[in-house]
Amino acid sequence: YLIGSFFLLFATEISAQIKTVVHSPDKNIQLEFWLSEQGAPMYDLSYKNKPVILPSSMGFELKRTMTDEVLPALKDGLTIVSSTRSGFDTKWKPVWGDVKEIRDNYNQLSVNLSQKGDNAIQFNIIFKVFDDGVGFRYEFPQQKNLGHFIVSAEKTEFHLTGDHKAFWIPGDYDSNEFSPNVTDLSEVNAEDPKYAANIFAHQFFDKEAVQTPLMLKSKDGLYINIHEAALVNYPAMNLHIDKSNFTLSSVLVPDALGNKAYLQAPAKTPWRTVIVSDKATDILASHTILNLNEPSVIKDPSWIKP
Repeated sequence: YLIGSFFLLFATEISAQIKTVVHSPDKNIQLEFWLSEQGAPMYDLSYKNKPVILPSSMGFELKRTMTDEVLPALKDGLTIVSSTRSGFDTKWKPVWGDVKEIRDNYNQLSVNLSQKGDNAIQFNIIFKVFDDGVGFRYEFPQQKNLGHFIVSAEKTEFHLTGDHKAFWIPGDYDSNEFSPNVTDLSEVNAEDPKYAANIFAHQFFDKEAVQTPLMLKSKDGLYINIHEAALVNYPAMNLHIDKSNFTLSSVLVPDALGNKAYLQAPAKTPWRTVIVSDKATDILASHTILNLNEPSVIKDPSWIKP
């Protein structure tokens, strides 16, 4: 149920290599977006002037559904067609949960990106910046050069500031049933028996991969949680750790053919979420993922009695 709202919308122009800055309503979180010299979409994130995510790239590798034709990757050589900013502040009542009312308050940046040439594919990146974190997703609008398509790989990165303490379970396509481990990121090793539960069904595709949600604590006292929201008709996200620079890269669960997602434009991905605070309890109390999930389609939920 919506109780009240405020909405502001205006168009802006973004040039390559010029950073567009979006703040959370309380100004504690700052997100920056830009295109690199190679035309790659980039973002970074800070909290109370402390870096949380260093410059990180975004994008996709795609194929056509029927022919398996590899399409030009959506990760560089891009231009910005347009962008819009908006602000939103409302309240809604969940059917059940820890509170009776949830505030949905954020500032949004929507960027429309395009390849070059006659066969160019367009897509959007939507950022929502809350007081306790950020959610971003990709959208593929209806267009002549993209109908049915396959996601071969999602190229989303989270470049961390260092060797954070991590609360993790091994990256796995079959099971989530592992006891969480607490080590530094540099010590993650899914092949080490002491870090993996002795269960029958498992497939460690990468010894340096972890599942989401991934909970982190930085050396300077920031608590960071990386996860996803609105996971609908799309594979779950694991994260590969590059221990040379502590960059996390999205790894989507594949099907038997190695494909990740089968989509038809218009389509959208789940939200990638980064929740951050200098208080651990704020991570637990966050409602950002609930705000990013799709609203309930049950018109009358009065019959649900928690």
